[in-house]
Amino acid sequence: MQFVSIASGSSGNCIFVGSDTTSILVDAGISNKRIEQGLNEIGRKGSELDGIMITHEHSDHVKGLGVLARKQGVPIYGTKETLDEITKIKSLGEFPRELLHPIQPDADFSVGDLEIRPFKIDHDAANPVAYRIQNDHASVAVATDMGHYDQYIIDHLQGLDALLLEANHDVRMLETGPYPYYLKQRILSDHGHLSNDNAGRLLNHILHDRLKQVVLGHLSRENNYEELAYQTVRLEIDQGDHPYKASDFRISVAKRDQMSEIITI
Repeated sequence: MQFVSIASGSSGNCIFVGSDTTSILVDAGISNKRIEQGLNEIGRKGSELDGIMITHEHSDHVKGLGVLARKQGVPIYGTKETLDEITKIKSLGEFPRELLHPIQPDADFSVGDLEIRPFKIDHDAANPVAYRIQNDHASVAVATDMGHYDQYIIDHLQGLDALLLEANHDVRMLETGPYPYYLKQRILSDHGHLSNDNAGRLLNHILHDRLKQVVLGHLSRENNYEELAYQTVRLEIDQGDHPYKASDFRISVAKRDQMSEIITI
């Protein structure tokens, strides 16, 4: 299985997951041109896509969806509420509604040889989900746009080979930064975004011997930076109540305008 971030950040998100026979995206929040370029860099094509998993309807997750749907006719999966909201976004233009496939949290479905489990997250969107994707060889997950985590989230992230996890903001940068008060409160709320500290604390619950790669993603442009996210998460792991150290795992930070390394499992 291949797992790669084409783009991840508050300005746009698109993650590729693929096996030898199946290619899918989690979100399409960048231009179709950038999506095609990213796929080409890893030896794939937009015309080969078997599905797009949409986490929720915010622009940084669906921006390129209309063009991709019209050009490639790719099936689009999301909760009914998410898909309903997507059809109202005028900037996406018209595309065939038969491409829309409603899914439900905790109801597994298959695309090619990939088994996909959507699971609920708390975010200020219609009915958002994160995704766990696996086949006989590997298990990965994309979990961003979570205001907080709980035991339900922890349970869905057990036993992974690789994970892209939100580390959106540094709390101190956000609190002292230029955002208006209401926006700060939204981001810090249980329906906002996961901080660097909480990303590290969540990881402490799901670390295990076979976890090969953690990618920190969805970083805020204004309230975070790569080295801070990286070091904060490492510190939380090193201080965690478990037998591991941060140096036991490969941890990287996804960039908003560049591909991550290709994770092959």
